[in-house]
Parts: sequence; C-alpha cells; structure tokens
Amino acid sequence: MTWFTVDTRYVEDADLLAAVRPQHRDYLQSMVETGQVLAAGPWADDSGGFLVIKAADRAELDALLAVDPYTVDGVAAERVIREWKIVLGQPAALA
Repeated sequence: MTWFTVDTRYVEDADLLAAVRPQHRDYLQSMVETGQVLAAGPWADDSGGFLVIKAADRAELDALLAVDPYTVDGVAAERVIREWKIVLGQPAALA
C-alpha cells in the first residue's frame, strides 16, 4: 500500500461546496474508520482541502477519487496528487 497526498482546489461556488460537503465527508468517514484515510480537511480559507490516503496504487486512488462526491458533483476544480513516503511519525509504522 502507498500513501498519497491529495491537495484539492474547490470551484468558486460556496453554495455548491456547502451542499456537497456532507456527502463528501460521509464518503471519507468509512475510510477514516478503516485507517485508509489518515487525515482530511479543508484549508482555513475554504479554498480547498487536503487529504492523506492509502491506496494499493495510483489506479486505485484514481478510482476512489472518481466516485468522491466532490468529483461527481463538480466541487473539485483541480487536484495535485503526490505519492508520499512517510518515514517519521506514527503513520510510518502503518506504511
């Protein structure tokens, strides 16, 4: 399994963001409970959010993001995805 960081920039539609956010959080919650999502949340200015997620490979990550309500409902304007090699801290033991 590989850890990835996902830096998402939202579209500039606060109403759409507010409407879709509960479904997005519900979608991620089950992955939080299984340990697949280490952390997730919006930037303080609500321009986007950041996610640390574990997937078998990039193809699996892309499949998970494809069904995320932020993708399906057009909230995610842009994503920067990077593979992250965690070497220090509690998540390093989970890698």
